[in-house]
Amino acid sequence: MISLSVNGTTHRVDVPPETSLLWFVRETLGLTGTKYGCGIALCGACTVHVDGAPVRSCVTPVSAADGKHVITIEGLSARTDHPVQQAWIALDVAQCGYCQSGQLMSAAALLARTPNPTDADIDDAMAGNICRCGTYQRIRAAIHQAAAMARGGAR
Repeated sequence: MISLSVNGTTHRVDVPPETSLLWFVRETLGLTGTKYGCGIALCGACTVHVDGAPVRSCVTPVSAADGKHVITIEGLSARTDHPVQQAWIALDVAQCGYCQSGQLMSAAALLARTPNPTDADIDDAMAGNICRCGTYQRIRAAIHQAAAMARGGAR
């Protein structure tokens, strides 16, 4: 049995321990916001937080999350009021949107550890997230705006 908290709800499940965390949250829990992109941890579409750290769920076995707290895009904010969500909306970041849940999760993790990131901090933190539509400038601007919002700045 594996026991883990996903978005604040504890789950005790009997699944093969090598099942990827991605397929566990998508197939077992029905949380489809986390996307399958490459399957080899290169694109970042599958990013979730495990105990606050961004991880690529496509290569993380569910057994590695045993006893831990997992947050998916659905758990970032049910009301869409997390600063990164608000900034993404305000700056119309997404084009196709496929990579955006992973982008948002990586950005939220960055801001949790670096509340006032530089462009270099953002580039380093987001380097593992690929946007096929090329919205990198809007992503960087949204992260700066989210940081300002989190510090009490303008929305």
